[in-house]
Amino acid sequence: MVQRPENIASIINGVERYNPEHIDALESYLNQQCENNQYDCELSFLILFAQFLSYQFNPQLAKEHVIAKILIKALIALPAPDFNLCLYLLAEQAHLESVQKLTELQQLLEQARYAKFWQSDLTPWTNVVPNFETKIRQVIAQVIAMSYQTVNVSALSGYLGLNGDEFDKFCASQQWQKNGNIVQIPINKDNEAKTVVIRENIKFEQLTKVIGYSNEM
Repeated sequence: MVQRPENIASIINGVERYNPEHIDALESYLNQQCENNQYDCELSFLILFAQFLSYQFNPQLAKEHVIAKILIKALIALPAPDFNLCLYLLAEQAHLESVQKLTELQQLLEQARYAKFWQSDLTPWTNVVPNFETKIRQVIAQVIAMSYQTVNVSALSGYLGLNGDEFDKFCASQQWQKNGNIVQIPINKDNEAKTVVIRENIKFEQLTKVIGYSNEM
């Protein structure tokens, strides 16, 4: 549960939540979240919707730097669908450079093209949200923990964009055990191999029909 300041909570939960006079206060709270490692998806949606209402006839007035902050916070909330939900409210601003670049990063993450992701220039986004890379590694680590029991060190290093001591420290923080060229992932409900038993129930009436057909042949 997000602990909002009283003035922000009154805006979000009040009847004037879409009043454009509140935009400055909401954007100020968004800046605090970027600095303090917090995330309030309802706030993000509200700001985008308020911008949509205000600028749908004047899209050139959209605040690109605010949109970028919202999309960055949504990106590090993966696998939640927040990023795509934000895009639905940005139809008029889809051409903005920051929207296009962040959308490309989102697609790389959803396609598990992690090595390609780390080859991208992430500086503009880490300047906005200082813990951006750390949060993205947590997103990737969650997918890895769901998908693998063991993974090659070189492959995992590429997935995380880390090498040497930084790689070892990250693995230790996830309680992953490095043994030579292999990293072992603890067994969990997602990566545990499960035996699938397929059982088909055949009624006696169906069996007699099959026997009857065979006698006719």
